[in-house]
Amino acid sequence: MLPPQLTPEERARALESATQARRLRADVKAKVKKGELSVGQVIDRANNEPAIAKMRVLELLESQTGIGKIRAIALMDRLKISHSRRIQGLGVHQRLGLLHSLDPTSMRGKLLVLSGPGGVGKSTVATRLKEKSNFWVSISATTRSPRATERDGVDYYFLSEEEFEARVQKDEFLEYAQFAGARYGTPRDGVEKALRDGKNVLLEIEIEGARQVRAHSKEALLVFLSPPSWDELVARLEARGSDSPERRAQRLELARQEMAAAVEFDHVIVNDEVERVVEALVLLAPNQRTLSGPSY
Repeated sequence: MLPPQLTPEERARALESATQARRLRADVKAKVKKGELSVGQVIDRANNEPAIAKMRVLELLESQTGIGKIRAIALMDRLKISHSRRIQGLGVHQRLGLLHSLDPTSMRGKLLVLSGPGGVGKSTVATRLKEKSNFWVSISATTRSPRATERDGVDYYFLSEEEFEARVQKDEFLEYAQFAGARYGTPRDGVEKALRDGKNVLLEIEIEGARQVRAHSKEALLVFLSPPSWDELVARLEARGSDSPERRAQRLELARQEMAAAVEFDHVIVNDEVERVVEALVLLAPNQRTLSGPSY
């Protein structure tokens, strides 16, 4: 079967389109060479720009300063990428492999900080999130006594005042704070390792701790968990059988102060249904890159 015959006008438009596509690819490669665009940014653009999607992977890699043809070919061989493969033909795992090889920080996880008034249900949400998603939920350390259903190393790391202070002096906490007569802190090493490994991390901490994280981490996203109403929060606090009347009164007063802190957070989610809150948190921290294309 013969190819369709083009009119002179159609042929001219096709030639002009091809010329523009070549110019765009040349411009992209020049920007990669200058450091104005990363390989990851070009791969992202290829999802929406057909001209870039048709760029050969080898040409793209060679454009990055310090790689060269030999290293580019070696990298493609290791990832089982054909030397003639175009960006649009890359599988998801091949794309992720390229990104991680060229820039390990591109695989870093998201850091979410969940806070809110005492009794709002932070622990319940964190537990359900851990069960339902790939979030790594940090376990806090505390000097308070464990409740009847709590286990050391699972719900909290229960420390003495002396042990907690020793860790403060060694700078082992990402944040720490005093709350309702006890000290709480987030161990730093576990959080950092999880983020480096590409895991999304949830910190379930008190308001003051969230402020500390905000002050020291530009990557943190702060989420305030709010009760459906003040009356509902009071009912939840009063239902805690493990607290004395004095402790409940103290928690209520603290809750009044904490509710006012909601304006300091990036997002406010009302805890009227645990499953809905979990879904909202998952949406706030998607996988680092949502890559289209065939699986590999």
